[in-house]
Amino acid sequence: MKQAAAKIMMVRPAHFGYDPSTAETNSFQQTEGAEQQYAIQRQAVEEFNGAVATLRATGIDVVVIDDTDEPKKPNAVFPNNWVSFHDGRVILYPMLAENRRWERRMDLLDELAEAGVPVKEVIDISQYEAEDKFLESTGSVVIDYENDLAYACLSSRTHKDVLNKLCELNGYEPVLFESFNKEGVPVYHTNVVMCIASKYAVICAESIREDQRFDVLQTLKTTGHEVVEITMDQMYGFAGNMLEVENQQGESVLVMSQTAYDSLTESQIQCLSAHSKIQTVQIPTIEKFGGGSVRCMMCRVL
Repeated sequence: MKQAAAKIMMVRPAHFGYDPSTAETNSFQQTEGAEQQYAIQRQAVEEFNGAVATLRATGIDVVVIDDTDEPKKPNAVFPNNWVSFHDGRVILYPMLAENRRWERRMDLLDELAEAGVPVKEVIDISQYEAEDKFLESTGSVVIDYENDLAYACLSSRTHKDVLNKLCELNGYEPVLFESFNKEGVPVYHTNVVMCIASKYAVICAESIREDQRFDVLQTLKTTGHEVVEITMDQMYGFAGNMLEVENQQGESVLVMSQTAYDSLTESQIQCLSAHSKIQTVQIPTIEKFGGGSVRCMMCRVL
């Protein structure tokens, strides 16, 4: 598979908001103003619709699916955590929070098939939930598709056994490490720490355990990636939460939030711009209360 996604799926939220059950393991979620649920949902939909319009105007192929009204799913806007697509093979994943398990929707797969996404085989590994072992798809795992490598930082949402199962299914080699936030707590998802594109990788190396840092960086370099390191503060600005997409003109586009872009230095921007067109979207409400950014909102389907 090519590294850059050719088509993405996004889910328009029906009940977006601050979720205490996920905040226990996600230090990026913020609580100030969280009680204004109606306003937050309205703002989230406006941000979502604006992001979709911006991406489509850039020539990015976006399939939009509406979240169902019931049961209420405050994190449905982040579909990349429960499913992944691999040339017709679809994998469903074990999720830590019970209310996130409701996001796994077979009817959604039917809608994608009608939109031209190949759905030939569905593999469900969510049974690991019964063992309290979790892997939240391409949130937990950042895949180097061209080199069959699966990068993952251990956390309560990313278990080694499930990672090994994914690697067995897809022929990947795991690159396992530990990454910590400012408080010394494991970072909940790998796609907050790093992004892998065709020719470069963005990574918060300082968050990685010191005795593992060199090996991770070396693996990226030996697979031909120019490494762009970001700081811990930039990671908190979601500068690691990006996705390379190929638009309909065949151009490489690096999608990131405005928050992430504003955190970057001029030299980092120049480095990334040498390889990809940078496209930003403004999603401050989703970032603040959801604790995830635009990469989490985009699920690669092709």
